[in-house]
Amino acid sequence: MRHLAANALTLLVVLGVALAAAVGWGVRSFHAPGPLEAPATVILDKGDSLAVASRKLAQSGAISDPLIFRLGARYRGDAGRLRFGEYEIPARASMAQILDILVSGRAVQHLVTIPEGLTSWEVVQRLNAAEILSGEIAEIPEEGSLAPDTYAVARGESRAALIARMQAAQERILQEAWAARDKDLPLASPREALILASIIEKETGVPDERRVVASVFVNRLRKGMRLQTDPTVVYGLTQGRGGLDRGLRRSELAKPTPWNTYLIDGLPPTPIANPGRESIFAAVQPARTEFLYFVADGSGGHAFARTLAEHNRNVARWRRIERERAD
Repeated sequence: MRHLAANALTLLVVLGVALAAAVGWGVRSFHAPGPLEAPATVILDKGDSLAVASRKLAQSGAISDPLIFRLGARYRGDAGRLRFGEYEIPARASMAQILDILVSGRAVQHLVTIPEGLTSWEVVQRLNAAEILSGEIAEIPEEGSLAPDTYAVARGESRAALIARMQAAQERILQEAWAARDKDLPLASPREALILASIIEKETGVPDERRVVASVFVNRLRKGMRLQTDPTVVYGLTQGRGGLDRGLRRSELAKPTPWNTYLIDGLPPTPIANPGRESIFAAVQPARTEFLYFVADGSGGHAFARTLAEHNRNVARWRRIERERAD
């Protein structure tokens, strides 16, 4: 009996030593530099289990032993804390470091750029074409309610969530601008400021001109003159679903729509695009001028005029430039 007991004890000692050695090897493997020679990208889809994640990491070459990775994650209590997304795994990252990345949720950020002056319909088309986003947009957002900007998004972020971010940003900008507005403006509300800003955005792409263009429209509103701006006519014809690839016809300038500022008094009923921050601030802090007219000057900007006679001369000059370019 003593012999059997001694043998059993010896076996337990051997097994204990072997287990300790195996655990030590596993711990060292878990913390040792990984096999990646260059950074790699791994995508965890929503609902991926620890087993699926370890298999994807092994397939990408980020880890050499999926079992050790799973055991390490369970030992640390992180087995159920992996967050879906797209992750960049650094070269030579250990399994412990990789697990930290997957639990942190520090996913790769992609940039989605929404330029100033797009209509809400055009913004939706752009977001629908962004394959890194997910989900559907239930309806076209209210015109003017989306802040143009470059947004950082993670792969799989919903389009609806990004729309909500854009709307919240535009509301903050509009409220900030309205609080800083000139007190003698012929604008009754932040919404009217947004409508005017959208017209300014469509009329000029020259940053230094925005406040001067704004002054023309503000001066006209003060005098009760119609705004007579072509982009509003275009919006009435297209409802913001794309632009025209040609100039406006006389018949279109004479076509009644709620946005035709050649025919209606004051501002149109809605914005005609999504204006950026600079155009919104230009609308509420216009330059102090006596200008009532402007027309393209051939350089990408505009020639401004105080009187109709001066404006007609500027128009004639622009027509000559157009003819010369056509020739």
